[in-house]
Amino acid sequence: MKEQSSQQNNEELRELLKQYQHLRAGRGHSFLDEESFEKIIDHFDDAENLPGALEAAEIAMQHYPYSSALVLKKADLLIATRKYMDALDTLDHAELLDSHDINLYILKTDAYLALDQQEKAVELLENALALFSGEEKIELLFELADVYDDYEEFDKLFDCLSLILDQDPTNEEALHKICFWTDFTGRNEEGIRLHLRIIDDFPYSELAWFNLAAAYQGLKLYEKAIDAYKYAVVIDEKFDYAYRNMGDAYIRLRRYKDAIEVLEKVLELSRPEDVIYEAIGHCYDKLKNFAQARFYYKKASHMSPDDSKIYYKVACTYINEHQWTQAVKQLESAMQISRMQPEYNLAMGECKMKLGNIKDAILNFSNVVRSRPKNVAGWEALVRCLYNSSFYEEALEQANAALSRTDGKTLFTYYLSAIYLAMGKSKEAMLHLEKALIKAPKLLKKFIELNPSILQNQQVVEMIARHKRKK
Repeated sequence: MKEQSSQQNNEELRELLKQYQHLRAGRGHSFLDEESFEKIIDHFDDAENLPGALEAAEIAMQHYPYSSALVLKKADLLIATRKYMDALDTLDHAELLDSHDINLYILKTDAYLALDQQEKAVELLENALALFSGEEKIELLFELADVYDDYEEFDKLFDCLSLILDQDPTNEEALHKICFWTDFTGRNEEGIRLHLRIIDDFPYSELAWFNLAAAYQGLKLYEKAIDAYKYAVVIDEKFDYAYRNMGDAYIRLRRYKDAIEVLEKVLELSRPEDVIYEAIGHCYDKLKNFAQARFYYKKASHMSPDDSKIYYKVACTYINEHQWTQAVKQLESAMQISRMQPEYNLAMGECKMKLGNIKDAILNFSNVVRSRPKNVAGWEALVRCLYNSSFYEEALEQANAALSRTDGKTLFTYYLSAIYLAMGKSKEAMLHLEKALIKAPKLLKKFIELNPSILQNQQVVEMIARHKRKK
């Protein structure tokens, strides 16, 4: 039946085009009604023959000079051919014929925006809103929202969407859009009030519940967000984005088991994504179930093989289990993608140090301090490595460099004390230890961690005891 109807339409169009060509050539007494002209114009337009479409519109207007529909078609074609001033003149003529056709205002808006006259577009649409109601008013509000979007007036865009929802609280397009713009503009409190009003009248609107939850989440009210997401998934049990966001809220609350449960639901409902696998891996990581964390991180890695961060996370699970060789393999994969990343070099240095490969460890730690010269962690690791490897002269030099580069962090004063002790320079060691104890007594544990046997030194013990008595 569809084929028969299509064939009939094609035959009808061929006949219309034949009559049009006769009329255009001035042959015979062909007659085309207004609707036929519209079909002919649309045919040329669809075939991307804009000059032909414009010519057809001109001929049509000669026969039907009072047809606002044909005038609007001509204006639309003028805009498509970038003749914006001509289009506006044509639209002024259309307005004289029918000022209540919504397409008149939409086309004028397009022309003004093309001419970079945003103020005129806004003024036109705002005035036009008073002329329309219902669906047409909503359409103009969407048009106005798009203008504000183009010119980055995002608060006014939010206001437009809010007005749409005041008139049509279940408008799906507006509900989808306002969720993003509530977060973007930070108007979460207004978003909460708006969606609570909608829910009062339409308690089974899953999008309203979702948006309410997202607004709570924007204010870090994660418990309230989770409750609202639960309503959304009760109404629509296949609402995967609600489960996804709920998973994030559970993670923020450190409720990792609950997060895993809802994120697994996301995998059931939608196509697998690396970010979901990675999030589940993160949850197992936090639960210290490193084998399961690796399982999901590796799934994420298979989907996103160029993401160095995931290889690093897998490496960290091995580090937590003291599987240094396995960790090195993962870090090598990460560093093939991003060789100088400080975190990767820091982790690789620790692994190489544990495996007794001191030369490579020093190289990795040196990469960290070159990349981030003010970062304490890199300097701490480098000095510690040199100290533990009995490279005391180099350790002394790097500890002094660390003090200079990190604005005199007291940790390195403690380290200087330990290095001087190892070098047999007790006087310098005690001076630095006393200075460190005065400035940051809480960091004493770092001094002891560097070499616990240091507490067998009588001078050190007496210095610590004396300082405690003073306190």
